[in-house]
Amino acid sequence: MEHRARSRSSRLAVPAAAALLALTTACTGGTVQGRPGASGLRDPYFPKAGNGGYQVEHYALDLDYEPAGNRLRGRAVITARAGQGLSSFNLDLSGLRVDAVTVQGEGARYNRTGNELTVRPAEDLKKGEVFRTEVDYSGHPKALTDPDGSKEGWITTPGGAGGAGAAAGAVGVGEPVGSMTWFPGNHHPSDKAAYDITLTVPDGYEAVSNGALRSRTPAGAGRTAFAWHNPEPMASYLATAVVGEYRVTTGRTPSGVALYNAVTPDEAASSAGVLARLPEMVEWGSGRFGPYPFGTAGAVVLPAGTLAYALETQTKPVFPGAPGSEELVLHELAHQWFGNSVSPETWKDMWLNEGFATYAEWLWTEDHDGPTAQEEFDAFLEGDTEVDENADSDWDAFPPAAPPGPADISGNPVYYGGAMVLHRVRQEVGDEKFFALLRGWAAEHRHGNASTADFTAYAEKTTGHDLKDVWDVWLYGKGRPGGAP
Repeated sequence: MEHRARSRSSRLAVPAAAALLALTTACTGGTVQGRPGASGLRDPYFPKAGNGGYQVEHYALDLDYEPAGNRLRGRAVITARAGQGLSSFNLDLSGLRVDAVTVQGEGARYNRTGNELTVRPAEDLKKGEVFRTEVDYSGHPKALTDPDGSKEGWITTPGGAGGAGAAAGAVGVGEPVGSMTWFPGNHHPSDKAAYDITLTVPDGYEAVSNGALRSRTPAGAGRTAFAWHNPEPMASYLATAVVGEYRVTTGRTPSGVALYNAVTPDEAASSAGVLARLPEMVEWGSGRFGPYPFGTAGAVVLPAGTLAYALETQTKPVFPGAPGSEELVLHELAHQWFGNSVSPETWKDMWLNEGFATYAEWLWTEDHDGPTAQEEFDAFLEGDTEVDENADSDWDAFPPAAPPGPADISGNPVYYGGAMVLHRVRQEVGDEKFFALLRGWAAEHRHGNASTADFTAYAEKTTGHDLKDVWDVWLYGKGRPGGAP
């Protein structure tokens, strides 16, 4: 994610009596003694995010969106594996009306409480059973306000196909929990899955999502269906759906990675230069961090002002207007390795996303006739804004690995303090071991999840250095760290 400054920020529903019955009546099949799955994963900052008792393997989302009126009709087919015997389980869903739910092809009872959709299958699910849940839903999706004041979720965009006065488009963005505003799921980064997302929209609109575009076909009644396939595991906060008037360009990097860029027409001219360097950036990142972890890369440039931040949505980061610098594009691209392929175990581990992506910016400028990483490091110690305009920020306000609360997981210490932790490791172990560490870390946890403890242990094991002082002072220490040795 681009750093967020502190200053910004068809079927009837089941009647209420039947919904209550879903929670109070015993299962009809009854040979397996299952128990309810947990309604949250007790994340340190978002304890109700995600759900216990199962792991999702695949989402098939069939979404029909009408920009005029911001109307969404969806069917989510969720294939998951039970981690325990389940008499019921939960899905995260904010707003929207649930029209029907089935589990293993049979009608299931369900109940809504806040952002929790509790589902009771007709038969208890066995531990290890792979089960399929279908949820039909509809309504007017809305945005959420994060603890730091920024907006996420389903956000309408200005303008739209047809020119002035036409209906708006929309974008779905999900960090940290906004994806639950447009599809039900297990919305915590520790549960990653493959995705197939089909978006049906009025003719004249483009519809963009993660991965590769498998087909673009007429859907009748003046509508077109866009089918997107993302086979690599993805945390739900990285899923996106973009609808609107966009100019699409495609290509390949020198090593063969497919590129897909979608740019709103008003931002096309000002985006052209920096997006032209994207193939070079993918190749550079592959050299520094190891093979690019996905089959496709690209970018979506939204109408200016749609969001207050850029976001590293998997394979196609979204930008709120033309990217202001190549470093910003590089930052979001670096997340494809650090954050998207290697995803955080909990939201407390955000520095593993943002510190790494910020340090990738420093490495890019170091390799392209700009300030070196050492000069960036020194600038933050000295508050030298001539080297970096952010050098006088409150990067030392709290330890990078211990944000005080959910409003702080995108704070300056997570980005800049996290990057400084990495530079201190580089100072301690030397360039050869440090760059081997970056490549090894990306390979070791490719398409998985990792915690801060995983990283510190891995760094010491692979470099052979005792880095306790670095962790104590720079990663977990309170107060302003000292300079380099």
